[in-house]
Amino acid sequence: MRIALIHAVRVAMQPVEDAFRRHWPEAERINLLDDSLSVDRARDAELSAALSRRIGALADYAIECGATGILYTCSAFGDAIQAVKDRLDVPVLKPNEAMFEEALRHGKRLGMLATFAASIPSMQAELPGVALETLCVPEAMAALQAGDGGRHDALLAAAVTRPVLTSPDSAVLAMRKRLTRGCTLG
Repeated sequence: MRIALIHAVRVAMQPVEDAFRRHWPEAERINLLDDSLSVDRARDAELSAALSRRIGALADYAIECGATGILYTCSAFGDAIQAVKDRLDVPVLKPNEAMFEEALRHGKRLGMLATFAASIPSMQAELPGVALETLCVPEAMAALQAGDGGRHDALLAAAVTRPVLTSPDSAVLAMRKRLTRGCTLG
């Protein structure tokens, strides 16, 4: 299985790689990064048609590279990723899709932590009918970008008192399940 990981920020790469090592180490991964996507998305109030085309073009490139599944790792492009999901025949996961499905199994009253403010509206749109309390901790993203993963984790942990689901772990497990049904793993 070749899984394309499409990133809009460098700091998203390591957490998803770590999740693959924990949950599906035998999956072949290819990493596609366009870190100008997050810069351009943060500048624009709305997800533009141009950004949506770029998100789609990365998926097309992933398919040309032989991807059997695509996992996006940045939440700020929900509608563009949905358009990719609707037109491709391979599994395509939004960054938080599997985590939200898992969270909803625990009830309709949820808290959500974010580190990139532009991602909040698209994530909220994925959870209609849910009592959602959202907290953005941009200092955590800044710490991660500065290479201080421990401070990132500490800042997020200080913001909550409940169990926390992570999108990389949930996404890897969901992709593995979708692509290995009926297959035995080595």
